[in-house]
Amino acid sequence: QVRLVESGGGLVQAGDSLRLSCAASGGAFSSYNMGWFRQLPGKEREFAAGIRWNGGSTYYADSVKGRFTISRDNAKNTVYLQMDSLKPEDTAVYYCAARPAGVVILTTPDYAYWGQGTQVTVSS
Repeated sequence: QVRLVESGGGLVQAGDSLRLSCAASGGAFSSYNMGWFRQLPGKEREFAAGIRWNGGSTYYADSVKGRFTISRDNAKNTVYLQMDSLKPEDTAVYYCAARPAGVVILTTPDYAYWGQGTQVTVSS
């Protein structure tokens, strides 16, 4: 059983930056692909970014490409989401998720493990 705990959310102004962290425990972190999803108010959860187990490949939704960067530190069992040039439409609850490294697709929400989420609010 993998436990994921997100942190780093908060209230910022448009154009600001935030870095989200997701600390994993209870499993072999380096054997999981990791994803960040977000749930905007009144909408379904959507893919934001994903990273392979070894950090070799990263994937982004078009809405965040060029502004968000996903990374991981397997020695610290942590995955990060650096969010720059934030916009009000980035306001959402952000979740990290883990799925076994053998699963090829990272963009669909059928991950095995989820964190509790962290709120990001971007004011204009």
